[in-house]
Amino acid sequence: MRYSVFVLMVLVGSQCQADVLRGGAAAIDITPQKLPVSMTGSFQDRKATGVHDRLHARGLVLADGRTKIAFVIIDSCLIPRDIHDKAKEIASQRTGIPTSCILTAATHTHTAPTALKAAQCSPDPQYLEYLTKQIAEAVVVANARLQPAEIGWGVTAVPDQINNRRWFIKPEAMTANPFGRADDLVRMNPPRGSDVLLRPAGPVDPDVTFLSVRSTDGTAVSLLANYGLHYVGGIAPGQLSADYFGEFARQIKSRLNGGEDFVGIMSNGASGDVNNYDFLDPRPRAASYERMEAVAEIVTNRVHGVHGAVQFSSEAVLRASEREIELAVRKPDAAELKRARQLFDNAADPLRLNMDELYAQESIRLHEADPGVRLKLQTFTVGDLAVVAIPCEVFAEIGIEIKRRSPFPTTFVIALANGYNGYLPTPQQHALGGYETWRSGWSYLETEASTTITETTVQMLQSLRAQRNQSAGSQSD
Repeated sequence: MRYSVFVLMVLVGSQCQADVLRGGAAAIDITPQKLPVSMTGSFQDRKATGVHDRLHARGLVLADGRTKIAFVIIDSCLIPRDIHDKAKEIASQRTGIPTSCILTAATHTHTAPTALKAAQCSPDPQYLEYLTKQIAEAVVVANARLQPAEIGWGVTAVPDQINNRRWFIKPEAMTANPFGRADDLVRMNPPRGSDVLLRPAGPVDPDVTFLSVRSTDGTAVSLLANYGLHYVGGIAPGQLSADYFGEFARQIKSRLNGGEDFVGIMSNGASGDVNNYDFLDPRPRAASYERMEAVAEIVTNRVHGVHGAVQFSSEAVLRASEREIELAVRKPDAAELKRARQLFDNAADPLRLNMDELYAQESIRLHEADPGVRLKLQTFTVGDLAVVAIPCEVFAEIGIEIKRRSPFPTTFVIALANGYNGYLPTPQQHALGGYETWRSGWSYLETEASTTITETTVQMLQSLRAQRNQSAGSQSD
């Protein structure tokens, strides 16, 4: 079953007044104020007892004389829509920036406090309140730091740090899935260096796209980058860390000679089926934090290497659009539900479920869930640069398709934005099976969801392009 209903559209061109093109940035600490704390990123709950590096909500506000837009990229794994919505409301009330002009997204570090109930991890309500307030604060402080600015952007390829993690493997190496079936055609994270590997099930997007902001005297203000890398990991047990996203922020600040208020930002791209493992030629095991630092250094060097050629301008026009769509939720059939209830009722320890029992619990929850869910999609443009925001773990081929069909010369996709609605495979990837397609609280949208989301975001980009063309035509008359 598939259905989609467009219920809201907001096009922004003149809500907020400013004098000239301006930019401001802020990094607001979101590290929990007390430990231990639950961490998302595993099926069973893990407790963080220490802090390796501080977590932040990194904000960037831009204003062009008519419109303001705000980005906030948050060192968190998964954040539910209600947290994003509440933070935007607070920020909007304090700054006057419409909520439709505020884009908030998680990085997907697996070593941050739980913010969304998933698997066997539950958030601390006090931390959620604090997180909400601090996300809003990132917009407020960045807005207060607005100064006359110039903007430029660029793209560089970093193909050697990403691999598709879904593989076709020899049939004899395929194991049964948690639903008791052995009908998957691909496997996530198969044994590295093994002779059972056949070929990856999908592509990767090697591009790192970045938006750079500097003051009119040439001082670096902020750099917002985007890369389709799920996360890196290699964090010591029990430690909170922003992973390579935070390390990139630190390193790019140093390379661009950013001042005290400079904010480096790395957002997560279309990486739902991508990670940092080399499956054909596996690397030796690294020490804790070594890989995240190495990946951040490689990406930083590539960005810095092309940054000097960026053409900056103080005349970029800002636009934003927002739509809300409704998609169906995949449900278990009668036989699947019966099996799930039997498994869950017979679990030896309901607080420490094994894999089959965990997915049985998820099947029961989805049976009881609403038949449809509403998602928020956003598109921003900064001159000829376009940004698409999707509240899912987006497969690489979807991001590539959106870029290919975009009417703007440069486009990137920010995943895990404005909410969390699980993995987003294509219909073809659903047919292959594998972890990312297994029905659960982290993979539940209808199998045609990516088609609807792609078509909708491309339409939104086309509408923004038409506005740009109309405005250019009016100015030339």
